[in-house]
Amino acid sequence: MASVSTVATNFLGGTTVMSTLAVVEEILRETAVPMSVREIVERAGVRLPSKSKTPDTVVARDLSMDIKKKGEGSLFARTSPGRYTLRTLAAEPAPMRVSSMSGLPARKPAAAAPSRPSGRSDREAEGGGLAG
Repeated sequence: MASVSTVATNFLGGTTVMSTLAVVEEILRETAVPMSVREIVERAGVRLPSKSKTPDTVVARDLSMDIKKKGEGSLFARTSPGRYTLRTLAAEPAPMRVSSMSGLPARKPAAAAPSRPSGRSDREAEGGGLAG
């Protein structure tokens, strides 16, 4: 799969401007875990080319449109609503994590709370109910 163009042709004050999706691609490669749009925006900071007051909306829109237009050819994959990763990372099996508690026996499920008999409550049985 070809990567998103990481360099735009615009230069502002000698600094190369990256596209929104190029910045998102870079961040998702750095972290290698699915991230929410908010997490992506917070991590991107000033690297995002958009000066929008709602950068979350810009990133979410660009990711959604890229996935919709390119389908399986998109570099990005939605892992759950509002969470994204790189398609290559989504295809890789997650590494097995060894729990430090794996040697412990399995816990029994919690017992159900005893049910109250239907009818009058304890209070009513003691004569504390409402008169009616």
